[in-house]
Amino acid sequence: MSIITNATALLADIAVETDRTDAVQSFVKQETILVRLTTTDGLEGTGYAYTIGTGGTSVLALLRDHLLPLLAGKDARNVEALWQELLGLTRATTTGAITSLALAAVDTALWDLRCKRAGEPLWRLAGGHRRHVPVYDTEGGWLHLSTEDLVKGALAAKDAQWAGVKIKVGKPHIAEDAERLRTVREAVGPALHIMTDANQSQSLSRAVQLAAALEPFDPYWLEEPLPADDISGHATLARSTRIPIAVGESMYSPMQFRNYLETGGASVVQVDVARVGGITPWLKVAHLAETFNVMVCPHFLMELHVSLVAAISNGAYVEYIPQLRAVTRTELTVQDGLAVAPDQPGIGIDWDMDALEDRRVS
Repeated sequence: MSIITNATALLADIAVETDRTDAVQSFVKQETILVRLTTTDGLEGTGYAYTIGTGGTSVLALLRDHLLPLLAGKDARNVEALWQELLGLTRATTTGAITSLALAAVDTALWDLRCKRAGEPLWRLAGGHRRHVPVYDTEGGWLHLSTEDLVKGALAAKDAQWAGVKIKVGKPHIAEDAERLRTVREAVGPALHIMTDANQSQSLSRAVQLAAALEPFDPYWLEEPLPADDISGHATLARSTRIPIAVGESMYSPMQFRNYLETGGASVVQVDVARVGGITPWLKVAHLAETFNVMVCPHFLMELHVSLVAAISNGAYVEYIPQLRAVTRTELTVQDGLAVAPDQPGIGIDWDMDALEDRRVS
């Protein structure tokens, strides 16, 4: 038996490591919501979710007022049953970001317990496909950076044997986006993958124009060109361009991914553990994508996603955006251009609880 005896949550603000801007917003801070579970077999599991500036206290309130009290006395081994029970309790607020983020904080803690109980790392217990996965850099591609800075970042990634970089698009004039991409492509050559990301900033007609302007420079994908709710718009765009369309960071349930895949609106799935509700639904989305022969390249959370990308056969990339280094004792290992999934039992994040306490908001 592994009965939950205690369930607590805290909110900590983690400052961004560098300025991060895209076509619609700036990454102000990471509001990090942690859930800690203890069980009768002497284990402790820690899970988390996040926002990029607002809503953290709302997630914390949902956890403390409704979800965590339900966990006392429950068997932590029954991860799927607990996820479904918590989902049922929150029907009035499902599907939505606040509920999914709260579910994710609990679910990742349950998976941390599951892995520790089995004595296995997450990448193996969740599938065990491989331990090393390709990584691409986003930190050198933010929208406010100059073209010269974009080139410098891309060349650094290439020299480090990384397989790709991301460049944000969404400048006032499409010609400026195209010129920035052209300059980087000419600097790095044809082999480096260049991902582009519009952050839901385009209308359909403008996205068609943008894709046409970027096509000559061989983008690896065009990410979130339209609002995430516009499934038919993404499907129409996908039919009009040779550039693969990437979506998923702004989706909060597996059903949303199914609709995208069925309509042809997603060539790349970027499912985010925190935003989809945890590891349990993340794996369902990843396996669903596999049935459509679509690769999974999750959004953000590299410290957690490295293990999940390593677990599945259609995991293609981990996105490099370091954000937890101030509150963890270890960080993501990258060797010869490949991210290495942690091999210790658990989800693979070595939290520095003193550092988190120093940043505690509530």
